[in-house]
Amino acid sequence: MRLPVLTLALTLSVSALAGEIDRPAAVQALQLPDTLLIDVRTGDEFAEGALPGAINIDWTELAASIAEVAPDKDTTVTLYCRSGRRSSLAQNELRALGYRNVINGGGYEQLLPLLSLD
Repeated sequence: MRLPVLTLALTLSVSALAGEIDRPAAVQALQLPDTLLIDVRTGDEFAEGALPGAINIDWTELAASIAEVAPDKDTTVTLYCRSGRRSSLAQNELRALGYRNVINGGGYEQLLPLLSLD
């Protein structure tokens, strides 16, 4: 009986910590020249298609790699993945590391049509 309750509690805790997807804020931020766009999907997913200007850092490697690409914790960082779940986890991780301007853009396929691809 304890195991199902514990599992449910952990699931709800992870969901409660997840950052909200804010596509409008992501699109607006990406109009600014200093915004960093990070695709937190795997390298294979990135190779299949990515947003223009995105750099790929798998969400599991983000904490170890972020200082190389964004040493200033005031840098605006926009994250995306396939659905928004991994970018949400990555957003929480960056906030825990002290990054103050982190936006979860959500899923690649939902974000792509919102961006101007001149």
